[in-house]
Amino acid sequence: MKLYDELVERGLIAQITNEEEVSKLINEGKATFYIGFDPTADSLHVGHFMALCLMKRLQMGGNKPIALIGGGTGMIGDPSGRTDMRQMLTPETIQHNCDCFKKQMSRFIDFSDGKALMVNNADWLLDLNYIDVLREVGAHFSVNRMLAAECYKQRMEKGLSFLEFNYMIMQAYDFYMLYQKYGCNLEFGGDDQWSNMLAGTELIRRKLGKDAHAMTITLLLNSEGKKMGKTQKGAVWLDPDKTSPFEFFQYWRNVDDSDVIKCLKLLTFLPLEEIKEMEKYEGSELNKAKEVLAYELTTLVHGEEEAKKALDAAKGLFGGGNTDNIPTASLNDDNFKDGKIDLISLLVASGLVTSRSEGRRAIEQGGVSVNNEKVTDIAAAYEKESFSEEFILKRGKKNFRKIVVE
Repeated sequence: MKLYDELVERGLIAQITNEEEVSKLINEGKATFYIGFDPTADSLHVGHFMALCLMKRLQMGGNKPIALIGGGTGMIGDPSGRTDMRQMLTPETIQHNCDCFKKQMSRFIDFSDGKALMVNNADWLLDLNYIDVLREVGAHFSVNRMLAAECYKQRMEKGLSFLEFNYMIMQAYDFYMLYQKYGCNLEFGGDDQWSNMLAGTELIRRKLGKDAHAMTITLLLNSEGKKMGKTQKGAVWLDPDKTSPFEFFQYWRNVDDSDVIKCLKLLTFLPLEEIKEMEKYEGSELNKAKEVLAYELTTLVHGEEEAKKALDAAKGLFGGGNTDNIPTASLNDDNFKDGKIDLISLLVASGLVTSRSEGRRAIEQGGVSVNNEKVTDIAAAYEKESFSEEFILKRGKKNFRKIVVE
């Protein structure tokens, strides 16, 4: 199976401007393509997974990835898929986040010997003269067409700032500059970016002539990919200091039954034939597929050793085996009052909830267990001696802590 056909088979392709040309570029390893990443945090999260895996897959086929970090556009914010204005970041924060991104991306993408590039659009956007932008770029955009774009429609009722209104122009200019500087001939992006991406292709042709061959393509389910990064506590990060390898493993081990095969196709590098065999699984058999998914993705992000530890810890929790690799929370004498600690305080101290009110709700809703026994009494408390033996606190389906006393 050729590479482009595999992308289609895995469900990665949604819209495309010229399938014949794009498939030829990709299959022959002649695509120099870019995907943009906004540096709004100091870690990537699982919502970026689809893009990172796609970049790795295409690079393995001989194509050249460009990871475009939005250091410039991050200064103004992006209305796409949002109902409020994104907070603007300082240049220092943006640079720190960019540095963190490259370190994490290097687990997916080979940046050695010019095989891939990381580029910051601040390099050209921050030095632009406003009048030059109006003359050289703005003249090629129709305000009527821009207002018809879905990303702007969603914001019109609540108010769209002139700052954000310029985002389409900036993203289009990114593609134009990457085409000029690095020969970038293909842009990948999510379904919520389609209008902005088309604007970039159109700008290149208007500025450089109809023979300029720049093309755009969207990833299927990219919006779902972003939702993948959200849990009750926020994003599932690729940084192990923010989301431990065990928590990361458990996140994927607990995906919905209806999503496991889709995730295996989109995010893993397992052969499609192997995944098709797992499509036959039903009922409890699907847990095997989930375990494979969790192990493959944890290996990809954190390495095989951490994936094995996470797998062993998960089996220890549910099979009575070794629980050494479960995330640990430590208590000290200050946590105890009259030799006891109440369950709500324990949930807060462990980091499984962020407030006492959240802890109370979790208990009342039946979402808290101690050593696999559900606890619904908000007044439950535990003596210090209770922690001399293994004490596993669980909140929801996938958040665990082994409690120890220092």
